[in-house]
Amino acid sequence: MPQNCAQIESLFLVALKGQPDLIALPEVCHFRVSTTARNVMEGAESLAGPFIQWLRGLAQTHQVAILVGSFIEQSGDRCSNTSVFIDETGEILGTYRKMHLFDAIVDGRVLKESTYFDRGETPVVVHWRGLKIGLSICYDLRFPELYRHYSRLGVHLFTIPASFTTPTGEAHWKALCRARAIENLCFVVAPNQVGAGAGGVDCYGHSLIIDPWGKVLAEGSSDQLSVSSAELDFGVLQAYRKKLPVLSHQHPFLKGV
Repeated sequence: MPQNCAQIESLFLVALKGQPDLIALPEVCHFRVSTTARNVMEGAESLAGPFIQWLRGLAQTHQVAILVGSFIEQSGDRCSNTSVFIDETGEILGTYRKMHLFDAIVDGRVLKESTYFDRGETPVVVHWRGLKIGLSICYDLRFPELYRHYSRLGVHLFTIPASFTTPTGEAHWKALCRARAIENLCFVVAPNQVGAGAGGVDCYGHSLIIDPWGKVLAEGSSDQLSVSSAELDFGVLQAYRKKLPVLSHQHPFLKGV
């Protein structure tokens, strides 16, 4: 964990040179280990624990909002995969627990998050600087109903911090992130891990920032720690939604689906 925090701080200082309003970190950014329940619990903390409190201090000191892609949140003898939005004063504006757990076989290796994580039950919208931000994590990306729910609530930006694997990422990562942006006319910020992930399966990298028309505004490295940045013009978002009011065109039969 100390090594990860040192890397976060190093990249954080690089990102600050661009004077950002928001810095977004990937999924499980503070603690990566082989996925056994014992090892996962070694990295679990509460929201009041040292990791989140440290990031709250960084946000306040540097007057920048931080999306903690996710950390391992302790809950008794179990834990949650939890994303936290911290504003520039250090206040926690939203806490989202991953709703869809990744139980799959990748390159012959069984990855089963439900062994040690409890799934979240509730979507979370953060209200920040006049924007509505819909929180999600990694595997949620494959469930468009979550993002349509957010878009019905008027969300402007989806955050999709991830530890998306290389085998699935090569096939689906960019396509799915662009689809969520396009079908909802919404910005997407999707920081993804690089290097070995759960079960020793490599992560795909290629962190993405995407505009509501599906244009990739920034893309990260496939195998190196890096900082990606872009300026988001929310006036453009409103113009797109005015020209193509797709949500108002949805058939009434589907609005409750």
